[in-house]
Amino acid sequence: MIRYGISKLPPEGVSDEAYLDGLVARGHDALELPFVHGFPWKEKRCRTFGDLAADRGIALSVHAPYFAVLTVDDAEKRVQTLAALEHTMKLGKALGAHTIVAHTGYVKGRTPEELHELVDEGLRRIESKVRHLGVALGLETTGTDRSFGTLGDIALIAQRFSFVRPVIDWAHVHAKSGGALTTKDAFLSVINFLRSEFPGWAIDPLHTQFTDNEFGPKGEIRHVPYGSGTLRADPLAAAATEAGMRMIVISEAKEESSHDAIEVALRAGEAAARPESTGDGRPLSSGSITFPDPVTIERDGDAYATTGLGRRVRLSNPDKPFFPDDGYTKGDLVQYYASIAPLLLPHLAGRALSMSRYPDGATGPSFYEKQCPSHAPEWLVRAPIHSSHRGEPIEFCTAPDVESLIWVANLGCIEMHPWLSRVERHAYPDFAIFDLDPQEGATWQQVGYVAGLVNVILERLGLAGYPKTSGASGMHIYVPIEPQYDYARVRNFVATIGHMIAAADPDSVTMEWDIARRGPKVFIDHNQNVGGKTIASVYSVRPVPGAPVSTPLLWQEVGQVEPGDFTIQTIWERVRQYGDLFAPVLTGGQTLEGAEAALGIG
Repeated sequence: MIRYGISKLPPEGVSDEAYLDGLVARGHDALELPFVHGFPWKEKRCRTFGDLAADRGIALSVHAPYFAVLTVDDAEKRVQTLAALEHTMKLGKALGAHTIVAHTGYVKGRTPEELHELVDEGLRRIESKVRHLGVALGLETTGTDRSFGTLGDIALIAQRFSFVRPVIDWAHVHAKSGGALTTKDAFLSVINFLRSEFPGWAIDPLHTQFTDNEFGPKGEIRHVPYGSGTLRADPLAAAATEAGMRMIVISEAKEESSHDAIEVALRAGEAAARPESTGDGRPLSSGSITFPDPVTIERDGDAYATTGLGRRVRLSNPDKPFFPDDGYTKGDLVQYYASIAPLLLPHLAGRALSMSRYPDGATGPSFYEKQCPSHAPEWLVRAPIHSSHRGEPIEFCTAPDVESLIWVANLGCIEMHPWLSRVERHAYPDFAIFDLDPQEGATWQQVGYVAGLVNVILERLGLAGYPKTSGASGMHIYVPIEPQYDYARVRNFVATIGHMIAAADPDSVTMEWDIARRGPKVFIDHNQNVGGKTIASVYSVRPVPGAPVSTPLLWQEVGQVEPGDFTIQTIWERVRQYGDLFAPVLTGGQTLEGAEAALGIG
């Protein structure tokens, strides 16, 4: 539950291998490299060291230079500080580090509004260069009145920048609270605040720093040997264990004896707080996967019900095997959707769901259901949309919140199939979709090649497309657009590009509707762009072995990442690193007139 390490560079005369082996021998499985005065290592050394650490199971982080802060307002110095922060993150990428720790900056008489504006402007400058590195920028909590960056400040910044994470310096929090962090409950209050302000995947694991300290009315004065002050590690470990929060703790103490004493206290606190069974309460998941934000359930007659959520959701058969070859249960599926909800819910908001139900799991029979079942709870929001086929509205289910998502998943909905348009403008899709479907005999490399062709054309038309694995064998490319074009027009746009690509490379691409005539090619299915027709959402699980997840990709990953690389078990580190790579799909803003004119359609 708690990984522990120190903040220290390998000393002169000691090889990297020997240094890392020494850490492992001491029971350390984390290490922070303090690049606090500059950049002692070049990228090649970082890459080599990162490989050695990974081989030994040591999680790396880097502390950026002290001068690489975000509140410098001198124009010349600001260029240098932002460049240093960007460079640190690139070195972190080479190291395979999960977090770059940085100080936010100093107050210097400025208002909170002025400081946030400076931070926002600085992060916008470097965002395009660092957000796709897969390294989090961890902003460290302040310990004095002269520094900027309370936990509340960091939460506001993280809402605006998906690559920002909180780094909790427990000594700083202790100092700012006037020495309040002396009990398990005090640490739990901080953990509860974190969970209220940050999605679970962003703080799993939570990166923290620890040392004992002295403080005064204006905050921290100095670090002291462990035991000299009032901050203790055992109640921290007890709080993290009781809360089920995975955590990295980096000792910033100067003395080896303090490093050892902190570790002993952490392990004692963990051992003393091992969770005990209370009544009928139990985890929703099977325990085969460690999920962020685990949900607890309790007996409710012949079923179960969630505890601790905004609404009580009744669940059935959580232990039923749903992916039998992998050992995953229905409870694992429902817990996955509960944990991924902060990322998934914005993509489902305001959209009707067509439910793809597998009541006996991925290997059993399935059926589609559009009408929201009559036994749905009253609080679940329905979306009535007129059906020309039925001559009356169909009341679709929606999933505006985590409780609704849990309820839908409990129906055996392995996949989430939202409409491409929102309910209030259901005739006008929010994106055009290129569905790349490899036919029998086609390879994943062919899919990546065709995706690249689509991207080239989109770029030349001045449009941005965003790829994701389908989660099965294909790939989807979403082109966000303003909801002002009907489905027929959007479908014609996609079909025109598809026919262009098929004509340019008929050996690789087909638009042939007759399956028997397609051959071992990649079929560009433009007919996914039809009102009422749905496609597996981003972050949707797919009903195939391994429980793969439809996952956003960077364009440079296309052709390299395999469809099954991201599953309900393995996706968590990726989203912790990158956040939601599909977030731009929700912003729209693109129009088709210019592209249509260039393509000769209208």
